[in-house]
Amino acid sequence: MNFVYERLLGGKKGMLGLIILAVLIFIILPLTLDMFRLSMVGKYLTYAFAAVSLVLLWGYGGILSLGQGIFFGIGGYCMAMFLKLEASDPESTKIQSTPGIPDFMDWNQITELPWFWIPFESFGFTVLAVITIPAIFAFIIGFSMFKRRVGGVYFAIITQVIAVILTVLIVGQQGYIGGINGITDLKTLNGWDIREDSAKYTLYFINAVLLFAVLFIGKFILTSKFGRLLLAMKDKEDRVRFSGYDVANFKIFIFCVSAVIAAIGGAMFTLQVGFMSPSFVGIVPSIEMVIFAAVGGRMSLIGVVYGTLAVNFGKTIFSETFPEIWLFLMGGLFIAVVMFFPNGIAGVWNKYGDPQLDRLLDSKLLSSLKTAISKNKTSPVEDNK
Repeated sequence: MNFVYERLLGGKKGMLGLIILAVLIFIILPLTLDMFRLSMVGKYLTYAFAAVSLVLLWGYGGILSLGQGIFFGIGGYCMAMFLKLEASDPESTKIQSTPGIPDFMDWNQITELPWFWIPFESFGFTVLAVITIPAIFAFIIGFSMFKRRVGGVYFAIITQVIAVILTVLIVGQQGYIGGINGITDLKTLNGWDIREDSAKYTLYFINAVLLFAVLFIGKFILTSKFGRLLLAMKDKEDRVRFSGYDVANFKIFIFCVSAVIAAIGGAMFTLQVGFMSPSFVGIVPSIEMVIFAAVGGRMSLIGVVYGTLAVNFGKTIFSETFPEIWLFLMGGLFIAVVMFFPNGIAGVWNKYGDPQLDRLLDSKLLSSLKTAISKNKTSPVEDNK
């Protein structure tokens, strides 16, 4: 159980951070917000998947990707294709020239379902595709770049260019994947109406549970030997290479993991919002994801979740209150964060919150939680350590 306490919860500080975040997401926000606002928070949490992926890739791996929107969009489009096929049954599309295919295909005079759409009639295949397709795509990009020792700003620019290319490709395929409008009018998931308030409420909690699962996976990776190697590669890549490690393979692996995490967020975005479009694939969303990580603290898994919520709440409040100048206000906020809080929200907490944290950890509640988690620590190997 000490393994769980140290590796998955991150010790006393990590445990407290997870408890506070869990109370906020699972209790405070659902009890205080109406369904409209709670759905917005659910959408923000889908962006947090991409921010968490950047902690692994950029914060610890030192690999800045300006194309995480690629994988977010791939995951979203995979889920949208399944939902669109379910919404395009012959009965619902009987007024079309060709019933049984998505409406945008009928508008573009396509008379049969394209071959690459057919597997997405299966929900099981769709879930598998959300995980495997981004991983394969990331592997191809990573293998092409990292094996040739392309990194730094060059890698960032290349991922940005790929995001632009993919956006142009999607926009140009109006008849096959919806073009500039994207895939819209998504209604049900295996017969479950995702447009109802009860469904949105359930999806919010599913989204939150998956996010915490990703946080645990990320924590496990970063506290493992692989995580220590990531930090070493970030600071002294040549020294790690001279020690006999294949740095390129490590980079490819973490790039694929980050792609899968971002894609899961994209799939949940489609379920939460009810559509997917190329506007979530290109440069702008990818840069925003980097901003989420920077504001939250790119070295903190929990911090980037707070950063994502803070930035998106700021966008919402500024755009509603000051619709004419809200972009300038957001720009000023980002500049202020970079200038005065270079390590983000997590950096502020580490600087000012640690003394108060030590006092809180003396409370009976947290002491009892720590005791309950670590009371079964009986391994002689661990004790000898």
